[in-house]
Amino acid sequence: MRLPSRPPATRFRTGTLSRLLPRRVRMRLTLLYGSLFVASGAVLLIITYLLVNRSNGVHVFSRGGTGAVGDGGVHMYNGTETPNTTDSFLQEQQRQALRQHAAMMHDLLVESGIALAIMSVIAIGLGWLVAGRVLRPLRSMTSSIQRISARNMHERLAVEGPGDELKDLADTVDGLLGRLETALASHKRFVANAAHELRTPLTVEHALLEESLIDRDATVDSFRSNFERLLVLSEQQARLLESLLTLSSSERGLDHREPVELAELTDRAVLGCRQEAERRGLRVRSEIRPVGIWGDPALVERLVANLLDNALGYNVPDGWVRASTGVERGWAVVRVENTGPEIPPERVSRLFEPFQRLGRIAGDGHHGLGLSIVRSIAAAHGALLNARARPQGGLVVEVAFPLRAVPQPGRQYGPHRHLSPALTTAAPDHAPRGRLLPKEQGPNGTPGPRPHS
Repeated sequence: MRLPSRPPATRFRTGTLSRLLPRRVRMRLTLLYGSLFVASGAVLLIITYLLVNRSNGVHVFSRGGTGAVGDGGVHMYNGTETPNTTDSFLQEQQRQALRQHAAMMHDLLVESGIALAIMSVIAIGLGWLVAGRVLRPLRSMTSSIQRISARNMHERLAVEGPGDELKDLADTVDGLLGRLETALASHKRFVANAAHELRTPLTVEHALLEESLIDRDATVDSFRSNFERLLVLSEQQARLLESLLTLSSSERGLDHREPVELAELTDRAVLGCRQEAERRGLRVRSEIRPVGIWGDPALVERLVANLLDNALGYNVPDGWVRASTGVERGWAVVRVENTGPEIPPERVSRLFEPFQRLGRIAGDGHHGLGLSIVRSIAAAHGALLNARARPQGGLVVEVAFPLRAVPQPGRQYGPHRHLSPALTTAAPDHAPRGRLLPKEQGPNGTPGPRPHS
């Protein structure tokens, strides 16, 4: 919705005011200090003038026999009284005293104004110096920030001193630079890995084409074999580019949200991977309970499919994969667990970085983007992500989405196992994203029961 524009008169006043105001903060502070001093000095001058003028100080003394008994014949009249006598000398003395008082008040006003003007100039000069001293750390930080570029992103302001607002600002900028350095390093690694992943199949394609051209004894079968290999490489590159596009779109956020049946998407993904699991000699187990969330159905389905694909790809002979959905403390949780090679706990978080995988095997069809896409999709949906290595080998990945609707209490949806009782409120530093879901335990602290396939 377009906001209504301001009237032309308002825009004119705003533009005129912005042009009249100084553009330098030091000049603004100087004018502010000087204005405050002039205003306070003028108020002080007015108060002093009123206090001095309140008592006019004009007194006329006369000596005569008309006074009351016991007063010695001495009489005093202030400026507002008139002597009870026809003596013109006394009246002239009173008028002279009034003129002297008026002249004295005028001199006081003029001299005070001159003193105020002199002190205003001095105050403006001192304000200029004080403003420069206050802004000196900001100028130093500005020059340091201007020197920082992509080549020296490791540099920091490192401002020392008391913990005031300027120190907080410098620490905030240092934290921002640290995050930018981390993001830049991650971007460089991503570009380098992407270039490597794309260069390898291109090199193989070039070798196959070159072999077909220089081999004068090539047959139709050899051409067919080379073309089949080229098609496989082309499909791998297409999957890589699709994964990169999915990763980019999920990191950009969601354009729209709609009701998503997480259990239905998970069940469909499990059915879709059973054929591949049978080909690999793996068993697939599932415990699906209906649960709904808000999100993008295509991205959520891609998240579950990537979890299952990762579980199938990094497994052991005669292993198994288990997928489940359910509600845990108001969160819609999808969990994928699988057997597989042992994973050092400190390497679990690295698996969610782009192009990171346990074993780099050429031609295995995996580019190390599956779990990084899972992390990006979970972050776009505001979900909590937790991954941990199984002691016997393999991985457990749990994604907790904000729940759309809580199922009715006590209602059962077919065979399932009990889910974890609670969500913790904090995650260790190695957690890929968000808070952690606790490990499942039995009544004696042992791992919980496993369902049958």
